[in-house]
Amino acid sequence: MSLPVRSATLLALLGLAAASLFVGVIDMAPSQLLRDSEALKLIAISRLPRTLAVILTGASLAVAGVIMQMLARNRFIEPTTAGTGQSAALGILLATLYAPGAPLALKMGLASLTALLGSGIFLLIVRRLPVTQPLLVPLVGLVYGAIIGAGVTFLAYRADLLQYVSIWLNGEFSGVIAGRYEFLFVSGVAAVIAYLAADRFSILGLGRDASISLGLNYNQMLLLGLVVVSVITALTVVNIGMIPFVGLVVPNIASRLLGDNLRSSLPFVAASGAGLVLVCDIVGRIVRHPYEIPVGTVFGVVGAVIFLWLLYAKRPSHG
Repeated sequence: MSLPVRSATLLALLGLAAASLFVGVIDMAPSQLLRDSEALKLIAISRLPRTLAVILTGASLAVAGVIMQMLARNRFIEPTTAGTGQSAALGILLATLYAPGAPLALKMGLASLTALLGSGIFLLIVRRLPVTQPLLVPLVGLVYGAIIGAGVTFLAYRADLLQYVSIWLNGEFSGVIAGRYEFLFVSGVAAVIAYLAADRFSILGLGRDASISLGLNYNQMLLLGLVVVSVITALTVVNIGMIPFVGLVVPNIASRLLGDNLRSSLPFVAASGAGLVLVCDIVGRIVRHPYEIPVGTVFGVVGAVIFLWLLYAKRPSHG
């Protein structure tokens, strides 16, 4: 990524983060921070944690999308269309039913395990699909995710937890305050691990035979990729809820602009994911002020439009 593009992306992200601090139910000007202790308290308890949560969620979901596409060797899937998000919701539902008093970290661990299992089964399924029909992969992913989601809804209905489950299925940041978002930093660590192993994931995307012939430990990298995707997805579902299309549209935009060099494009992917989710969260707070539209709903509309553009726009050449 060139220096001008990198600088422009960073400045845009900082500008959006600053705007996010001053948009909300309570109107507040930046000058109030110098003379109003209540304004400082509002920033520290609510606005800053929310902004950090949005940045961590957007960046890590976009990175998880890239890794998932490398694992499945298909650009039209992401964790929420491959059953990973629904599997994480199943895990947290089972923890709620059978161990309601368990610590949140334990529930997140169970959600990560079920997400890992769900992603692994999805990859086993798509390996049996003909490589000449790439569109079958996202279609199978949608059906697979819908089946798991239906199971989650059925269990929640039987246990009278439908309202509880709806929180995980539609992401929103209105409940994020200090003390309720810090686990998301773990997903940020997972995204950093993905960056450190970016070159290996690029080789992994060439397929099993090519990866082994180039000296890569294929099974080890496959497991690392599944763990990264599962941890990020589970932490996001438990703390925020599902936000569709982030892991699908952002990696495709980055690929069109910067090519397929994962180490070069991954910082742009993370920054763009954070920026897009920030924009949608701010729009959700403004459109029906002082009420809010969940960011999952706003991004669902925006992401669908971008996805249609990606389907029909001509892919540029990068030499």
